[in-house]
Amino acid sequence: MHKFPETRDSLLMQVRDPANREAWEQFAQIYRPVIYRIAVARGFQDADAHDLAQQVLIAVATAIGRWEKSEEETRFRNWLSRVTKNAILNAVARRPKDRARGGSSAQIGLDELAECDRATEELLAQEYRREIYLQAADRVRVNVTADTWQAFEWTVVDGREIAEVARQLGRSVGAVYSARSRVMYRLREVVRELENR
Repeated sequence: MHKFPETRDSLLMQVRDPANREAWEQFAQIYRPVIYRIAVARGFQDADAHDLAQQVLIAVATAIGRWEKSEEETRFRNWLSRVTKNAILNAVARRPKDRARGGSSAQIGLDELAECDRATEELLAQEYRREIYLQAADRVRVNVTADTWQAFEWTVVDGREIAEVARQLGRSVGAVYSARSRVMYRLREVVRELENR
């Protein structure tokens, strides 16, 4: 599994200032969807997942001033993972327990969640990468032709055969390879930009 890209130190320093609205918007733009998807993966319904994402962002805003990178190994992702896990635990604990026999899936989830710090961290890493990709894809898609994007999406995302895509798009195999490579190169550039802003 790929390492979770660290949130750059400059953004972390900027979000420590509650008046720095731009930094908070950048931070929320990246992490709100990530936290939302983690909550959904943990069994929360849509509205509850949105509430949880808001609660985590509020918890981060409240506690970010106390977070310090004391050592090089200290990772923001670990801290954010704990904040997210604690918010999920608190939200599940506040819910009334299902009185039906056999327990509730929420209680089972709570029991499992108490033992899965690593799983939450990995889910956070995966969802962070997904959000960065989605943002990069939105930017790149509008700057290439529809056929170029389709060649990339069908061959890379959907895993279709190059020859099949070439036939469907009425292009040569070489043109599909070229289109796919251009999109992948641009996506890498935009991902780097997003991670370094």
